[in-house]
Amino acid sequence: MELYKNSAFELSQMIKDKQISSVEVTKSVFDRIDSVEEKVDAYVTLDKENALKKAEEVDKKIANGDRLSPLAGIPIGIKDNISTKGLRTTCSSKMLENYIPPFNATVIEKINNADMVITGKLNMDEFAMGSSTETSYFKKTKNPFDFERIPGGSSGGSAASVAAGEAVVSLGSDTGGSIRQPAAYCGVVGLKPTYGRVSRFGLVAFASSLDQIGPVGRTVKDVAMLQSVISGHDKYDATSSSTDVSDYLENLKSDVKGLRIGISKEYFSDGIDSNVKDAVYNAVKILEQNGASVKEISLPSTNYALSAYYIISSAEASSNLARYDGVKYGYRAKEFDSLIDMYEKTRSEGFGDEVKRRILLGTFVLSSGFFDAYYKKAKLVQRRVSAEFNEVFKDVDVVCTPTVPSTAFKIGENINNPLKMYATDICTVTINIAGLPAMSIPCGYDDKGLPIGLQLVGNKFCEQTLLNTANAYENIIGGFKSPLL
Repeated sequence: MELYKNSAFELSQMIKDKQISSVEVTKSVFDRIDSVEEKVDAYVTLDKENALKKAEEVDKKIANGDRLSPLAGIPIGIKDNISTKGLRTTCSSKMLENYIPPFNATVIEKINNADMVITGKLNMDEFAMGSSTETSYFKKTKNPFDFERIPGGSSGGSAASVAAGEAVVSLGSDTGGSIRQPAAYCGVVGLKPTYGRVSRFGLVAFASSLDQIGPVGRTVKDVAMLQSVISGHDKYDATSSSTDVSDYLENLKSDVKGLRIGISKEYFSDGIDSNVKDAVYNAVKILEQNGASVKEISLPSTNYALSAYYIISSAEASSNLARYDGVKYGYRAKEFDSLIDMYEKTRSEGFGDEVKRRILLGTFVLSSGFFDAYYKKAKLVQRRVSAEFNEVFKDVDVVCTPTVPSTAFKIGENINNPLKMYATDICTVTINIAGLPAMSIPCGYDDKGLPIGLQLVGNKFCEQTLLNTANAYENIIGGFKSPLL
């Protein structure tokens, strides 16, 4: 029985009703991994032995009549920048190639408390810097819809594993679109929560004011279930919000009557592929036909957001990655003449080109004489972007945009053109700058059969509104297609 093809929601019901066991589900997923991993390359590290042990524990609890989480026994893949005690966490970098954390991230503690089964650590762009999962030190993950194409990034392994059936659900992280963009390219559902909704404790920092952990799944219900597990205040994260968390699945609706949708012209410029525009407009039309109202809005600072994002994120990356110096942990150059020489050689050999590029940019914009000209202006743009969204959400409930300007491009096509690669984030970075929640759901396919993503953007802590809208759309169109190779 190919249990890996079922959604987390379906498997949860089957496990609860004792129709199947967690061990059977876990074995099905690992059989799938054995079958397709050579083609997809989604994982950096697999943890089959511990996964099966955990599944056996869950089955024993069920046999004893213990009350368990709805996601108990469900296999989940974890992005490789989320700390897992005793399980290698590399950030897909040579710098952390052999790093085994002595502690769990808060989200991993929550996953363990929910009795989910961790299958392993998923490939990503090095230190989450990239839009294609091509900057990984270990391998290039492929798109399950077309192995010659990228899965998106930086959470490429998180999206590809779910799309290919190598994980039922997964966790990714999103700094400028790193959950939503690969979700769009791989035809799955990905949610970037409000900044502070999910603890960042144990997430290896890229840009601390923008990073956020979020769920990836094949259905909206799966994402809602996982978001309920990982949300909540954390005393170990000073930026964690104490805003109440609802049960997103229990409160899930499929009715959009009265929903107010905003369409911003800035997100439908000439740079957006015609296939993408048509699919997004068609999705909005479907929602309108089912009771939503649509209003044209304007977010003029969107045109400056990409530049502001790369200045802010690179500045924070420069600061966060200064700790990797070969002294405390991680990679250390084998031959050096002095302490300074060790620093230089360690960082030159341990970091890839994209990470070095962003460290250099970040150091430059923070340097004397350039701070006011670049970083300070970028922060002013951030404030304007937030203010414009605040104004817009007085009149609408959800803003609909494309997730990315085009469908997945071929591996190697843009890797030597950083500016073209950065431009793929044009529709997503504004959300991180403003600290808002947003999600990507499949809304069609281009003329090559590649998935197109619809981005839903909500006001702060309005994840439920996004999930309700996405669930309504999913039900209307009859579910999302999965490649499953």
